[in-house]
Amino acid sequence: MSAITAQQVRAAAKGRVNESNLASVLVALDRFGDRFGMDRPHRLAQYFAQLMHESGDFRYDQEIWGPTPAQQRYDTRTDLGNTPERDGDGHRYRGRTGMQLTGKYNYRQFRDWCRAAGLDCPDFVEDPDAVNTDPWEGLVPLFYWDTRGLNRWADEGDAETITKKINGGKNGLADRFDRLARISLVLLGYRPDNIRQFQADQRIDVDGDVGPKTRAVMHTALVALTPGEAARPEVKAAPVTEEKPVPVPVTPPSLEKPWWQTKEVLTPVLTGGALTSVGTFFEKFGSIPTENLIVLVVAGIAITVGTLLYLRHRDRQKVQAAAKQIGAA
Repeated sequence: MSAITAQQVRAAAKGRVNESNLASVLVALDRFGDRFGMDRPHRLAQYFAQLMHESGDFRYDQEIWGPTPAQQRYDTRTDLGNTPERDGDGHRYRGRTGMQLTGKYNYRQFRDWCRAAGLDCPDFVEDPDAVNTDPWEGLVPLFYWDTRGLNRWADEGDAETITKKINGGKNGLADRFDRLARISLVLLGYRPDNIRQFQADQRIDVDGDVGPKTRAVMHTALVALTPGEAARPEVKAAPVTEEKPVPVPVTPPSLEKPWWQTKEVLTPVLTGGALTSVGTFFEKFGSIPTENLIVLVVAGIAITVGTLLYLRHRDRQKVQAAAKQIGAA
């Protein structure tokens, strides 16, 4: 008996699910999930978050074929096991099932994996359409999960690494995180959007943001649903890092270098109301960055102009005062 129900998956979905495709996934999970360790809520949360992202809530179980220029190139993708000739391999071994099994090599690997597990399966290399029949359609995601060793990362709550193993990068990471939060909340008995209530119950910052700390607490709560699971050394509650823009670090002045050799913008040093001459400055301190020199020159000009304007204004006031005195006499 699977630890997740169709009703829970529907609740966590962002849109209407394809019931037939969902049924295929649940049938395979019910029959074979225990064999591959997929009987624990914290693993299922990670599994369905990835699968629902990849399949668009189970709406797609076969690659939509254009063919696009990229799809045409699949015909000669020898790295996927297809032949170097343009003989239709790209379309024949196009993406199928919710995890988009693609390329002759992967169809062969899936066939061999099934047979190694003692399953009497069709020859998917000869009949690739057979992967979209039960129970094989629902087994392909388990094949991906098992051959990439993703239970290890699910036990650590590491959705980012799982994404890299499945996708080869971080495409759609924000959506995968969001789906992980939704399915986790449902499995924990909450509405899929009631993150604030979960945060309040767990006594963590109630901000409605499913960040690394909140996901770590969710992971711990899911692990606790399986008796004795938290005691296993493989299970950890490590926060997951998020894909955010990295701010440009501000490097403080090095204590090992004099301040005039750093790249910090300098504040002009004034002596007796005037700038130290540039020649003297270079003799004393050596070369300085261009931006610092510009600051010094601009500041010097500004102070000189300001001083001249002040002196002119002061002299004008003196002249006006003397004229008044002469007139008064």
